[in-house]
Amino acid sequence: MTGKPVLHYFNGRGRMESIRWLLAAAGVEFEEELFETREEFEKLIQGGALMYEQVPMVEIDGMNMVQTRAILRYIAAKYDLYGRNLQEQAWIDMYVEGLRDLSDMIMYFPLSLPEEKEINLEYILQRATTRFFPVYEKEFKVRTSQIPTINRFLQPGSQRKPPLDDESIGTAKNIFKFEQGMFLKNMSTIVAEY
Repeated sequence: MTGKPVLHYFNGRGRMESIRWLLAAAGVEFEEELFETREEFEKLIQGGALMYEQVPMVEIDGMNMVQTRAILRYIAAKYDLYGRNLQEQAWIDMYVEGLRDLSDMIMYFPLSLPEEKEINLEYILQRATTRFFPVYEKEFKVRTSQIPTINRFLQPGSQRKPPLDDESIGTAKNIFKFEQGMFLKNMSTIVAEY
């Protein structure tokens, strides 16, 4: 073990991307063990490392951590990025939860039913531009561009994953057995037949 956190996920952004961003912000190097098939994911499940038989999972400090927000809070606290007092922590949590709402909409969009894609895209854009972007632009536009570790993470060749394309969407559907289409309605994930 090198002492670096090891991230277990498929080769895509998904829920792991916010963890990658936070590690980059902390200046922490990490390794990744990426799986590309259902069989590789099943092997990880069978190994007993996944508390809820789901990823993301991060090996850190002798633990196999699961649940995105638990991982984010642990990393933020460990590297002194979780605020100096309860009030700062509450503000951080509000920004994180807002980002989770937005990222869930974006993450599930590629799984939309074909006939729902246009309406889902309009919904996401409307919510993003009126509710989320104004909050983040006001607070973070200048701050994040001044963080050297974030700038490095945004450069080509970093461990940042590209947006999902048709091939990686197919891989994710196979790994996680998405047998039904998923689309958004009123900020909820609805499962529907293909």
